[in-house]
Amino acid sequence: MQPFNTQFALSRDYLAECYDQSLPYGKNVKPNYLLPTLLLSSGTGLLLFTEQPKIASCTLIALGVLELIHIRYRRAWWLARQMLGKSAGSEVKLTIDKDGIQTQNPYTKTALSWADIEHIIETELGLILVAKSGGQQYLSKSLLPAELINEIVTKIKGKH
Repeated sequence: MQPFNTQFALSRDYLAECYDQSLPYGKNVKPNYLLPTLLLSSGTGLLLFTEQPKIASCTLIALGVLELIHIRYRRAWWLARQMLGKSAGSEVKLTIDKDGIQTQNPYTKTALSWADIEHIIETELGLILVAKSGGQQYLSKSLLPAELINEIVTKIKGKH
């Protein structure tokens, strides 16, 4: 494999693409409404059926509403957290070679060897590399030439 190097900015658009393309293959594909339901029903039950001070029931109801807001705006919340991080907006150096895939910015350096990649998921706009440890790394196809994308997919699928 010929070494490939490129740089890209860790912009809001790139992070949004990462989130949108990875979400269907992540752990939390469907939102869990059990917790807000339990919080709201417990708070309402305490409010209606006990003589306890109202602060506990109001707190449970407020937490239930907050959890529903979190579920509704989870993409925006995730993007906001990423954009508030110190890596946001920084230049990322991407290197793909015979050893694996390395990314480096002024704050972090990661390396994923080919042997550590369990499988690959090809999405419309990118590649999701799933490590044996369970972690995922997203690579946008817009960063890579078509021949390299095919070589990466063949290399990883050829292992299995």
